[in-house]
Amino acid sequence: MEKPDIDNSFDEQDEMLKSIRISKIIVPMLIGVGVVGYMFYSQFKPEEFAKISWTNHTTFWVGLAVFLLFVRHMAYASRLRILSEKAFSWKKCIELVFIWEFSSAVSPTSVGGSAAALFVLSQEKLSTAKTTTIVLYSAVQDALFFLTTLLGFFLIFGIGMIRPDLPDGSVELGVQGMEYVFMGAYAFVLIYGALFFYGLFIKPTIVKTILVFFTSFKWLKRFQPKMEALGDDVVIASKEMKQKDWRFHVGSILSTSTAWICRFGLLSCLIIALKPGIIEGFMGELKLMARLESMFVIMAGSPTPGAVGVAEYTFSKFVKDYIPEEGLALIVASGWRFMTYYFYLLIGTLIIPNWIRNLINQRKLDKLKES
Repeated sequence: MEKPDIDNSFDEQDEMLKSIRISKIIVPMLIGVGVVGYMFYSQFKPEEFAKISWTNHTTFWVGLAVFLLFVRHMAYASRLRILSEKAFSWKKCIELVFIWEFSSAVSPTSVGGSAAALFVLSQEKLSTAKTTTIVLYSAVQDALFFLTTLLGFFLIFGIGMIRPDLPDGSVELGVQGMEYVFMGAYAFVLIYGALFFYGLFIKPTIVKTILVFFTSFKWLKRFQPKMEALGDDVVIASKEMKQKDWRFHVGSILSTSTAWICRFGLLSCLIIALKPGIIEGFMGELKLMARLESMFVIMAGSPTPGAVGVAEYTFSKFVKDYIPEEGLALIVASGWRFMTYYFYLLIGTLIIPNWIRNLINQRKLDKLKES
């Protein structure tokens, strides 16, 4: 009987561990702490902090924010279970979402979580078709959520949902440039969302041709092999998608919408916790959600891991009509980022080493069975 190559297994484990080396965790943390520290130093006023009183109202809304964090995570786990067609158990889906979020947190926001997700899922025993379908269809659903909801919000609130200094319904474009950044980001989401939707459901070969064409220019030639591989993935995923029924699509879309609504709702809860009465009724909540969603679109272009630093700075600008006290806005932003960013960094460092060991051990067992 041929012995399994144990040395190669350990080399493989070392290679995988390098992808999550400590520098990838410390660097974004240092950037975030540095930016927040500077902002507190320049903006924080002790008298603002002294006004905060921890009451039953505060406890309820902070508790609700934590609950929405849990629901958001479970919604993503539900989407993964649906898209994998129950190839993963609920426990495995919950674990993989933690790893997915961690990988996204240490990657530049402008790169997105798709590359991280593809790496994570490729380590599991899934077919190439199913892995590609999960990643690409998740990206399409996220884009679809933003495109439809933001268009609806714009029709209701106008450019004021991007510019806090403009009244609701205004169509004025000012010198701040925020609306231009938003429109550029929205156009980018529209283009890639439409491109991959067309590829998954209509003509995948045309999408492959487009991807290869745009990398045929001299200065983009080095990206052509990756685009060819992505084009092949689109073709594979399209064949997989044609076999799905309506329940597959409805279930995954509902899970996606729930996850994003909880993401914005969590932040709303933290604002309400410290600013009672600031949001009036259902329309007031919709207006805040429109503002926060617009902020997320602009953050998507951040070159820093997980938009660290950019998110904290942008938040105070986008909610200044809800929280005019800059120091208080920083407190809310810090709580929000801890729950949705640093939390996943910390949990990821605990889960991922064990996940990698289990993968290596399983591969050893597979080699033993084959020999």
